[in-house]
Amino acid sequence: MLSRSLDHGVLVVTVHEDLGAGPRAEVTAQIRDLVHAHEPAPVVVVIDEAAATPGVVGALVDAYGECGDLDVLTSVATHSAFARRLFEAAAAVNGSRLVVHSRIDVAVTTAYTVTA
Repeated sequence: MLSRSLDHGVLVVTVHEDLGAGPRAEVTAQIRDLVHAHEPAPVVVVIDEAAATPGVVGALVDAYGECGDLDVLTSVATHSAFARRLFEAAAAVNGSRLVVHSRIDVAVTTAYTVTA
């Protein structure tokens, strides 16, 4: 479901598939733990098309909220306009300042540039 890699010092976590009725809290915990383990490296979470669902977006918003005490630049990249609208709706409700990009290369370059 998740994979990770480093790109120019940026931790890139990719969510490959929908959670279904599965473990949203588990995915939230996995992402939170990866952010903690790699801090202070910036993090870009990539959401593949198959994973662009309300459950995955909710898990990422939760993980971002749980990592709020860290000074880690965290952003999301997804080609899915639907997922980007879900993130915007979540920001309107909870005030989240999670940056969402439509292109992965832009998200990684931005994270690298900002923290270099």
